[in-house]
Amino acid sequence: MESFLKDYSHKRYNILTGEWVLVSPHRTKRPWQGQSETISKEKRPSYDKGCYLCAGNTRKNGVTNPNYKDVYVFNNDFPALQVDSKSFNYKEGLLNAQGEQGICKVICFSPDHSKSLAEMSVKDIHKVVNTWQDEYKLLGAKENINYVQIFENKGSVMGSSNPHPHGQIWSQSSLPNEVVKKDKMQLEYYNKTNRILLQDYIKQEIDLKERIIFENENYVVLTPFWAIWPFETMIAPKKSQKSIENLTDSEAKQFAEAISVITKAYDKIFDTSFPYSSGIHQAPTDGSTSEHWHWHMSFYPPLLRSATVKKFMVGYEMFGSPQRDITTESAAELIRNLV
Repeated sequence: MESFLKDYSHKRYNILTGEWVLVSPHRTKRPWQGQSETISKEKRPSYDKGCYLCAGNTRKNGVTNPNYKDVYVFNNDFPALQVDSKSFNYKEGLLNAQGEQGICKVICFSPDHSKSLAEMSVKDIHKVVNTWQDEYKLLGAKENINYVQIFENKGSVMGSSNPHPHGQIWSQSSLPNEVVKKDKMQLEYYNKTNRILLQDYIKQEIDLKERIIFENENYVVLTPFWAIWPFETMIAPKKSQKSIENLTDSEAKQFAEAISVITKAYDKIFDTSFPYSSGIHQAPTDGSTSEHWHWHMSFYPPLLRSATVKKFMVGYEMFGSPQRDITTESAAELIRNLV
């Protein structure tokens, strides 16, 4: 890596959003006198009678979960999007609002209350991947659903209201902000070069090998050059694929392997169950060809210096632009050594 990227403040360009992140590697030398917390070493049981997501338990709305043995999906009892929301366009001077419809689902990864993805087998994560594929296809086929967002919030610090291993799927009638940015940047590159933006980027990263953490036949796990979060990573297929819908069984299994590798490595960084928000960005389901799209899964963990020191977007980051101290190269090296 160029020495000026290691020693001097600079900004890095995010090719997927068109935005910049400020990098300040020299600040890792500053003393830390900020917040410190006690590490929770709570061991959860395999079954919790008070958990709304455990098999056989009754949820808050009175619905009883089946005695599921693998992955279980249900419509969110308190959805952020309503399938029957009124369709409207409100315009009054500078005030602008539109109706938004959608379907929100919860996906329980396992009936075992004590396990996270990091503690599940590749075989069981493979079942989660297959369910993601089914839900993307099922929801995306609906007339008023133009985007399907698959994501997970792990840990209370990331807003998870229940420790049972689970994620969510929000599908909606319009494209969310981050997807609009990535759609625009990928399309511009495709129209200019007739090539796929992320595929070219991944080839360059594989050649450089500075930010690669893990790779198998079909996937690469890396720290993006423009990463914002201290230990941010991305899983992406080496060949161009618009979505996860048509992954072969072998590809789905190798995707599960990549998830297993990075989540296990995360837990080793500070010897704690590593919190994060993860999500899959893939082609819209609005009927467009989306030939420019290359799907990818991102992990945004908040931990910075230890299991108790978190990264927040504050001050300059709220009013200026995102900023990070530890470089993506050093983060990649640290995680790579734990794989």
